[in-house]
Amino acid sequence: MPDPTPPANAAIWFTSDGYDPVRRGINGRRVAGESFLRGFFAHGRVDEFVSIAHAQGDHAAFAEMARAAGVTRPLRAVRLDAPAAMAPVEVLHYPAPISATECWRRSVHGAAAWALCGVTHTTATKNVMQTIFDLRSAPQMPWDAVICTSQAVQASIRRLMELAEAHLAERFPGATLPARPLLPVIPLGIVCDDFQPDPALGQAMRARIGAAPGDVVAVSIARLTPDEKFDPLPLFLAMEQAAGEVRARGGGRLHLVLCGQFHEETWQDIYARAAARLMPSCGYHLLDGGNPDDRKATLSGGDIFVFPIDNLQETFGLAPIEAMGAGLPVIVTDWDGMKDTVTPEVGIRVPTELPRAGLSGYVSQRFLGGTDSYVQYLSQVSALTRMDVGALARALVTLALDPDLRARMGSAGRARARSLYDWRAVIPQYQALWGEQRAMLSHARAKGAPGIAPRDPALVPVGPAVEEMYAAYPTAFAAEDRRLAARPLGDRPAPVEMFGLRNYALRRRLIDDPARIEAVRAAYAAAGPQGATEAEIAAALRLSPAVVGRAALWLLKYDYLVEAP
Repeated sequence: MPDPTPPANAAIWFTSDGYDPVRRGINGRRVAGESFLRGFFAHGRVDEFVSIAHAQGDHAAFAEMARAAGVTRPLRAVRLDAPAAMAPVEVLHYPAPISATECWRRSVHGAAAWALCGVTHTTATKNVMQTIFDLRSAPQMPWDAVICTSQAVQASIRRLMELAEAHLAERFPGATLPARPLLPVIPLGIVCDDFQPDPALGQAMRARIGAAPGDVVAVSIARLTPDEKFDPLPLFLAMEQAAGEVRARGGGRLHLVLCGQFHEETWQDIYARAAARLMPSCGYHLLDGGNPDDRKATLSGGDIFVFPIDNLQETFGLAPIEAMGAGLPVIVTDWDGMKDTVTPEVGIRVPTELPRAGLSGYVSQRFLGGTDSYVQYLSQVSALTRMDVGALARALVTLALDPDLRARMGSAGRARARSLYDWRAVIPQYQALWGEQRAMLSHARAKGAPGIAPRDPALVPVGPAVEEMYAAYPTAFAAEDRRLAARPLGDRPAPVEMFGLRNYALRRRLIDDPARIEAVRAAYAAAGPQGATEAEIAAALRLSPAVVGRAALWLLKYDYLVEAP
């Protein structure tokens, strides 16, 4: 028998910026977005894949990614300005925390027309913080969802909402606040098979860096910037401390391999000088994070994966999951998502500290006011964030001297990654959430929940119609029942040529097809000197009165029409 309640589908709000790290540049959210799409294409139990986007180019990019993933099921493209066409799909999946804009845009169709689902990535930007505040004052509904990738992120989003709600309650005493969106914890995922080690590449990497058979190679894959990922200097200090202990106990030399990219060239020299000064007895090596073979070689040839994050920008930490998928033991800081992902069976978490209340408030205020940039904000908070260097050194010593422990942790990590973080295990959680949202929608519609009626699009507070917001601007508004007559063209250019002279195409937006505007002008000309109303022209051309009304305004603007006597 067929499943009476098949897994729910979602239309994917697609823009290449959220899903294409190759063309748009490698960063965490794009890598995660691209990986999610691959996982959804491979493991989504759906009849079709639906993209919703601004432009045809985005739909084409979505289709290209689907074809590259081997998708043979139907693809359907929905224009973002006609979102109701996503039906029968009832959930729109957004590649970031759902925005107030999406709530307002839905409101003209009815708040129960579909459910919105977003996902957290970096939450430290002013834009994300403002988004969460705005969400609580927008027509967000309880069947909407913001997926939190970790327990720590969920706690931070809840706190932002509490602060927003406290302000709104104070500002509007007695007002009833709507229910929050769903805040489920669903991790990011990986394709575990992508991270199976390649022994040949790993051995070549070890030979390339000059690692002897008894040497221990610690590796990391990350953006190479202390401002937006992690400060490497505490790691260098811990490596040198560990190297002395390992050497004293008969172990081999320690090496550190950083696989990544320097988006600012100045950091390459700073890293090298700091490594030479702070860990002179350890090998220091760089590999290209933009090279797939170098990334594979890093995970294939390393003995220990290190990821000592001290930065607010990090919210989950995909790299340790990838390392676990490759069978490496991991040493991470006890920080946000890694509190969930790294257990004692698979690695070691190093304690961290943030500044106590009152020590960093001025940094937040400078960021809020625009005195400091986002990178300056991250850098200053990182400078006040402690990771326990001694504990990090002890973790390195423990794993460097115990290959059996490394093997056990690596094996456990591989199993944990496959059972919990492979998209095969994660995508069903997305579809279960979408199914819950679909059920909540159905219930709201059935009982006629308050606040779900479609809103007049002219009265959307953050984007009202021109006649609502700008009523005081003009002398008058165009009358619908006036009679207009065509002026003789004479030697003036026809509307099509006038369009070209004005070059409306430069902005890639036309109020209408110039040929149809010409047809409207010709219809008015045929009506003779007594003219015609918009309704009469609409009937003659079998067009909607609104189309004729807009065309008539343009024709009036360029003196093709006049008001009939």
